[in-house]
Order: sequence, then C-alpha cells, then structure tokens
Amino acid sequence: MVGGGIVGLACAWWLQGRGHTVLLLDGAGRGEGPGRSGSLAALGVLMADSFHRDRGRAWELRQRSLELWSRWRHELARRGHPIPYRSGVLLLAADGAEEERLAALGARKRALGLPLEPWDRRRLDQLEPGLPQPTLAGLHSGRDGQLDPGSALAALAADGRERGLTLRTETAVALRPEGGGWRVELAGGGVERAAWVVLAAGNASGRLLEAAAGVTAGVETGGDGGPWVLEPVLGQALELELDRPLPTHWPGAVVWRGINLVPRPDLEGGRRLWLGATLEPGREADPDQLSGLRDLGGAAPAWLRQARVVRRWQGLRPRPLGRPAPLLEQPAPGLLMASGHYRNGILLAPASAAWVAGQIEARPSGA
Repeated sequence: MVGGGIVGLACAWWLQGRGHTVLLLDGAGRGEGPGRSGSLAALGVLMADSFHRDRGRAWELRQRSLELWSRWRHELARRGHPIPYRSGVLLLAADGAEEERLAALGARKRALGLPLEPWDRRRLDQLEPGLPQPTLAGLHSGRDGQLDPGSALAALAADGRERGLTLRTETAVALRPEGGGWRVELAGGGVERAAWVVLAAGNASGRLLEAAAGVTAGVETGGDGGPWVLEPVLGQALELELDRPLPTHWPGAVVWRGINLVPRPDLEGGRRLWLGATLEPGREADPDQLSGLRDLGGAAPAWLRQARVVRRWQGLRPRPLGRPAPLLEQPAPGLLMASGHYRNGILLAPASAAWVAGQIEARPSGA
C-alpha cells in the first residue's frame, strides 16, 4: 500500500482485518495523523443521502461508504478507538433557485425512502445562533453527518497496528514488474516486493504510474500521458473559537452556498467551529479566497465574524482530469489505483477499501 492518507489507511486497515499481510509506505509520515494531503484539508462531512444524484457509480459508492462508516465506527469504538461523530447535515437555500432545487432533491430522496426533511423558515429561525443570511429554506439529512478526520486517521492506524499492519515512513519512487508481482523501489535505496501494489498516494500516484514499466500515465500537473492524469486542487479551511458553545441541536454540518460550517463538540466544550473549504487551482494558497471564506462573502452573521481564528490549514486534493472521481482502476496486473478522490476522500474511503479488497480477493495472485 502506497499512501497514508485516509484512503490508504482505510484500504490497509480493511485488508489487514481480512487476513492479508499489508505494508503501508507513506513518505509524509501520515500514519500518525494527517499530512500535506487531501486529508489535511478535509472537514469530515459525510454527504451521501443528500448527494444530488440518486443513481450511478458515484451514488452507489456514497451509499456503500455511509453503511460501512457506521459499521467501522462501532467496531473501532468497541476496540478502544472511538471516532467523534455528529449526525445530520443541513443544506440551506439562499435564493429562490436554490430553494426549488432543495425541494426537488428532498422529494426525490423521500420517494426512495430516505429521511430527508424540509425545514421551513420558522424552524430555521429557531436555530441559535442565527444562520447566514439570506436563508430561505433548508433540507435536513438525518443519516448524513460529520466525523473527525484526524481521529479517524489515528484510529485506523492504531487499530491497524494492533492487527499486525506495518506502517513505514518511506517514499516509493518507482515500480517495476518482477516475477509475477511488483518491485517497489524506495527513496532511501531500499526495495520491497509484493504480489499486489495499491496506489493511494494522491497526486503522487500519477508519477509512480509513469515510473512503472509498461504503464503510461500523465504527470500530476496535466499533460498528454494517459488516462490517469491528476491535478492538485488546493483547499484552505479555518478553525474558529466562538464566544459560546453551539447548541447540541445544531447538525453535524450546515452547508450554505457550498461553504461548510462544522461544529466541533469534542473541543473546548463545543466552542470550536470548522469553516471551509476553498477550492483553488494549483499549489499556492490565495489569501483573498481565505478572506472571502472567513466572512462568507459578506454574509457572515455577527457571532461568526466575532469568532477568533485559532488555526488555518490547507491541503492538496487530487482531481482526475477528464475522468470521474475517484479513480478505482487496475492499470496493470497486480497494480491497483485508488486515488483522485478530490473532495470526498473521507466519505469514500470505506467504499474504496471494499473495492480494493474485492479486486485482490477475486484474483489471489497478481495475474
């Protein structure tokens, strides 16, 4: 396994628990927590039922992951590694067009038997502190929610080690087919051999595919190399400290015009809030984007403007070029790609792990 963000750790943990022997290589040392990857800029919002589609691959992956995250959280808590979780996602409509879209979305999902509930202005006005304005209507998804990404990374790493998972802070620089399996060359000059290699290294996955003999992929910044081109998209987020705790009836996340307001009940007695994340091309953070996020483009209520910024952070999310995210594919025998999750690595990590395990267990060797 190459890559120690949430997807790589989820795949490694799931495989190890199913009886496979797994070595996870992570050059950034993310086995103990998030590093400079998509996991760093993640807010942990799980939007599955409230996803705008209700059929197709993306929908099925989200539904599978929602089911698995529920099972995984209970299993990890039972084994002494709880992950803080807050249920519910509330989508807000700021204008008439958004209000119509939310009403149609809710009607479609309720027809499928999913518990998406419309919230009118009266109910929204009962939320204290007040919501960003304008807010005309809301749609609450009770099965969706938010989990803490850092805690999830730590829980999977710690429980994985207890199951026998090996995590090493080393960077894979090249892959070579060898004897029906793969030779993994490391930056320090070492070599590892494996029947299967899973690439979950985010933006670095494209470079490793380029280095694999007989496998052609584009470089991470674009190009004409092949179907696995990944581009880095930067996200910035903020952690705020409020004057008073958010009430318990606030949902796991409130989404207003694409911006997530995420309560942190596990920190400072419920007075912490995550706000994010921006969506910026390339690798350089734009301070104007962060400023616009801070005041919601001028729509932030007074309590949010008065909050103290305690942390700023950023990370790179890998986005496939010309292909739907994520890339769950087998570029060569014994070589799997589980990358390019873009903004949904936390949500889709369990479904990605299940796909990887299915590919390996359907073909026990790399043939």
